[in-house]
This record gives sequence, C-alpha cells and structure tokens, in this order.
Amino acid sequence: MDFDKVIERRGTHCMKWDMMEHMYGVPSDEGIAMWVADMDFLPPEAARSALQSLVGHGIYGYYGDDRDYRKAICWWMDSRHGWNVEPEWIHTVHGLVNGTALCIDAFSSPGDGIVLFTPVYHAFARVIRAAGRRIVECPLEIRNERYAMNFANYDALMSGEERLAILCSPHNPGGTVWSRDELREVAEFCERHDLVLVSDEIHHDLVLPGRSHTPMPLAVPSIANRLVMMTATTKSFNIAGAHCGNVIIQDEALRKTFARKITALGISPNSFGMFLAEALYSPEGAAWIDAVVQYIEENCSIFDTSINGIAGLKSMPLDATYLAWVDFSGTGLPPSEFTRRVEQEAKIAVNHGPTFGSGGENFLRFNLATPRSLVERAIERLDRAFKF
Repeated sequence: MDFDKVIERRGTHCMKWDMMEHMYGVPSDEGIAMWVADMDFLPPEAARSALQSLVGHGIYGYYGDDRDYRKAICWWMDSRHGWNVEPEWIHTVHGLVNGTALCIDAFSSPGDGIVLFTPVYHAFARVIRAAGRRIVECPLEIRNERYAMNFANYDALMSGEERLAILCSPHNPGGTVWSRDELREVAEFCERHDLVLVSDEIHHDLVLPGRSHTPMPLAVPSIANRLVMMTATTKSFNIAGAHCGNVIIQDEALRKTFARKITALGISPNSFGMFLAEALYSPEGAAWIDAVVQYIEENCSIFDTSINGIAGLKSMPLDATYLAWVDFSGTGLPPSEFTRRVEQEAKIAVNHGPTFGSGGENFLRFNLATPRSLVERAIERLDRAFKF
C-alpha cells in the first residue's frame, strides 16, 4: 500500500482535479486540489479484483440475491464497530446525499424545519432547500479546540414545526468524534422535540488512532424508534463513484415509511457498488483502513504543526476524517482576501467555510488524503502566501 505514490488524476473526468479551475479559478496545471472529499489513493486491491471479475464475465445485469452483500455489511458493523445489524434493517441508496434526500422526503413535508448543527457538510443544506424545507441552524461552539453543542440554546430555537435533525458523526468539517454523553444529549433533544434523527456516520471508519467513535445505537439504544443510520463503503475505501450507501433502520415503522419512498421513486441499487461493498467489507478492507488512517494521521500531524506555525492560522485538531478545518480569523484579513491568497497565490483549491453554514465564515477546509509530497508542497505555498 504505497500512499506516497502520486497518481495523475487530471484528464480522467475527476471532479476534484478537473473542475478546480472552473470552480475556484485555480489553474489545473499548477494547482493542488484539496477540496472534494475523496482520496488520491488507490483503493484496496479487492476493489479492482471485484471489478475485473465483473468485466471478465462480460454481462452487467441487475443485481440479485443480495444475501452475501447484506452479510458483509453486518459482519463489518459488528467486527469493526461492535454494532449488531440485522440484514432486514438495510436499505441500499445511491450514496448518502441521496439517502439524506430520501429521509427528508420520507419523514417531513414541504415547509417543515430540518435541524442542522452548523457548520456542517454543505450538501445537507443544498438538498433541504431543494426539497422546499426550512433549515434550522443550531450553531456549534468551539470549546477546548473542538466543537461542542449547547442544547439550552437549541431548545429555544425550536418552533414545533421541525420534523428531522441531521447529525454528522464524526463531524465534517471539524473532525470531532462525539462522546457518548454528547450523543445522549442529541437523542434527548430529538425526543423532547419529537424529531426523527438521521445520523450520518459516513466517516466512522476514518477515525484516527487513539480515538474511539461510538455508533448512535450503542450510545443510546432507546433512540431506535426515531433513528435512521447512514454508512457507506464509498468514503471509507475511496470509491465515491460507485454511488452506493447503506440506510440502516432498526424500527419497523420507520423502515416501512422509508421503503415506501424508495418504491414510490422507483429506486433500485447500483450493482457495481454492491459488488464492491461485498468485496471491501472484508479482512483485506480492514487492513487497508488501518494502514490509510495511520498515513492520514501523519499527514495531519505535519499539516497542523506547520499551519499553526503560520501567523494568524489555526487548524482544528482532528479526531476523524481527513479534512483539516483551518481558522483564518487570526490574520485579521476579510474572507475574500485570505481566500484569494490561498487560491490565487498558493494555487490551492479548497472548500469555502461559509458553504458549511453559520460558524464557517472564517474557515477553509483542506483535504489531506493525498500523497505527503503534495501536503508538504501545499504547506510551503501557504507559508509564502501569508508572509506579512
């Protein structure tokens, strides 16, 4: 597993590298793509073997008899997360943005409020607005260099017209792994306000060494009657193009409501994603995850140490993910200027903090799941761009 190898992705219809000039004005020939949350690493060899087997057969029809696929998901959740999942709880969706949109459609109506703990993954807001629902922002607070929640404040923001809360666990973009006590508070908040809780745990495999993520059902078993869990191979193993995710619902009533929505919209699984999931939820996949998080942790350490040495910049310590969340407020520069320096002087494409909602105004998000040489090159450019 050579994560140091630089793989040329430009000219391959790669959003991350081929769209950075169009999206951010960062020239493709000189730029470093650190925005879209996919890795610049080859997936486990099991992924290629699964696809080669399909290619060798030569017929790409509908996927049937998904018992082994479901068994692989259940094995992974038990062996890697200590969470017992029954096969019938699993629904397959076209990625977790699709899963989020289906939950919004299934469990709320136009005009209803959807709670987000902001700043948070920007796609949530996009699908909420497109569905004609209202975003209800519950701003996170920074305490001891990590995000924290304030439920006394959040209770006061509720109008009674909210139907759904979406939790990002581990948190994106801050990289915070929520404690069991924090997860219990989230569950109690949802119970007080009669909210269905959608727990997006797509980064649960990318927890850095020495940290521990708890799946919501283990932290608060009593929340099962209003809980929808979302997980996926796509983020874990760098196969985002497979567009395949798991929506796991223990409660039978919620499960039936969600199943009706899938049926009403005529959604059926992507067979390629299902073949990949079965291959990757395996001991080989587990060994690859262990290796990649070690590499990412080293990238994070190098990046954080260097960034925190640049006057006015502060990188939030990561518990999980590979997404550095950097605060530029100490520079005294307006967002337009510090963003210009990153994009036009350092020639780095990054995600803009305001797209993540309230609290993101002075931040930029950097993807560190890339060969170390590119991380080091980015650091050198940022150091030059912020010389005062």
